[in-house]
Amino acid sequence: MASSAMVTANQLIIMAELKLFRTWSSRFALRVVWALDLKGIQYDTIFEDLSNKSSLLLQYNPIYKKVPVLVHNGKPLLESLVILEYIDETWKQTPLLPEDPSERATARFWAKFGDDKVLPSIWNVFIKQGKDQEEAIVTAQENLGFVERQLTGKKFFNGETIGLVDLAFGWLANLLSVWEEVCGATLIDHEKFPLLLEWIQNFADAPIIKERWPPRDKLITKYQAHHEVYTSKGAPK
Repeated sequence: MASSAMVTANQLIIMAELKLFRTWSSRFALRVVWALDLKGIQYDTIFEDLSNKSSLLLQYNPIYKKVPVLVHNGKPLLESLVILEYIDETWKQTPLLPEDPSERATARFWAKFGDDKVLPSIWNVFIKQGKDQEEAIVTAQENLGFVERQLTGKKFFNGETIGLVDLAFGWLANLLSVWEEVCGATLIDHEKFPLLLEWIQNFADAPIIKERWPPRDKLITKYQAHHEVYTSKGAPK
């Protein structure tokens, strides 16, 4: 009887209404897309135009008014890393986090380090020029060095399979080369970051990952426009 009840509960979870609010290019929403795909979860996608946000997005995320938002049975989940953990706790197949509590805490740390330190430092390279950019590169590469060391002896941050930290750093496998092309800087090379480059190749080549990449030409166009704004005299602070 217990087994039958458990199956019924799982079926109810799988059949539940699940909607993802995202944009075509959001690196944060893409994490959620990958997580749902890895776990084989069906969901509906609502693409948002952030210059004309829908009333539903504003209703579900009135504080930040941004994507991603995952709505499960009418209850909104906000912030991509929070959503990843919710997905992992709700659907147990293909775990994204290790079982060991210490390893789980370590994974959370590195995912947050990526958002709090690595991403802002690389973005700073993208929006700077000249000496300011050179100084930003030093900071970004220092942060990337910490990440590089986490891959020693591993195919993925999670070991032999893609996990939460891999999804958190997934943008590196695509956007970094776009930003480098647009701003003319090189952050990762084989001499300094051989493990990161190998991870980028492994991650980007995973079928469930690469089939979801946004069109590169559209990304180039988008970030060229951003770069022009930030590097012009009238760039916002």
